[in-house]
Amino acid sequence: METVWYILVALMLTGYVVLDGFDLGAGALHLAAARTEEERRMLLQSIGPVWDGNEVWLLAAGGTLFYAFPLLYASSFSGFYLPLNIVLWLLVFRAIGIEFRMHIASHVWRDFFDGVFSLASLLLVVLFGAALGNVMRGVPLQPDHYFFVPLWTDFRPGPNPGALDWYTVLCAVVTLAVLTLHGALYVIMKTAGALNMRLRAAVSWLWPVVVLLTIVSLVATVSVRRDLLNNYRTSPAGWIIPVAVAAGLAGIIYFNRTGRERNAFLSSCLYIVAMLCGAAFALYPVLLPSSSDPANSITIANAAAGSASLSLGLIWWGIGMAIAIGYFVIVYRMFRGKVRADASEHG
Repeated sequence: METVWYILVALMLTGYVVLDGFDLGAGALHLAAARTEEERRMLLQSIGPVWDGNEVWLLAAGGTLFYAFPLLYASSFSGFYLPLNIVLWLLVFRAIGIEFRMHIASHVWRDFFDGVFSLASLLLVVLFGAALGNVMRGVPLQPDHYFFVPLWTDFRPGPNPGALDWYTVLCAVVTLAVLTLHGALYVIMKTAGALNMRLRAAVSWLWPVVVLLTIVSLVATVSVRRDLLNNYRTSPAGWIIPVAVAAGLAGIIYFNRTGRERNAFLSSCLYIVAMLCGAAFALYPVLLPSSSDPANSITIANAAAGSASLSLGLIWWGIGMAIAIGYFVIVYRMFRGKVRADASEHG
């Protein structure tokens, strides 16, 4: 049962990255890609009906994590207290930036909240990437499974690293490049005209950057923690994951060049899903590795709630997810097609 919940948590986090990832990427591109008020309205309207719903998956994943693996939830919030509070405030500022920009017809007002929205989106992507890097590298867990990390130490991975070192910064840069590309492909799919063409050109130079960073990050991950290849050695079926990563990357550039916008975006989704599934597969059964002593790592065995609770919770989780997925299917179907700039619309 613990393995089932491990897969469910991984899938929910992956779903959050795929869904909220494109509007975070669109936000990071907002000031650079959209050069006129009309284009900024188009970009915001491309994510308008779905951005807040996409964030629900982060809350749902957090709730699922708390229910299934309470020790991991408690340990993470204890050790990453400051970064998690920063994430909370950035989510608030991002929402404010979207909702407030159209309240007053003033260029200064709109430019200010456009900046708040774009900067908050960019910083969220960077923090999420650094957080993933911390999980992959490990944190200095004590025998009681709690830990504390300063913001940085000597900027190198080791038994007692900081939240930021060269590896976690690399993960942040990779995440920024990947989600910026993901957001660009989504906005291309939802818009037309000059903004669409400009983002197509941006994808052409972002794609090789993502390919290079993907290769570098994989090499860096193995160099930081060689044991992450153990599951691939014992379960050869796992090698289908790198194939899916390559297929996603190839699909992005091919479909973007041939003008098949939806397929290009879906290829980006495939790439992200494959990368995150690869990370989950490599870590299993560890939830949070210890950088100081592997015996202190948090695993599905020592962090899971009682088996009776997990079995009962699976029923209610299934009902809730069926309702949530049904809602998202309806919303995305209602919102299909291109958007247009409309001054009367709320940004």
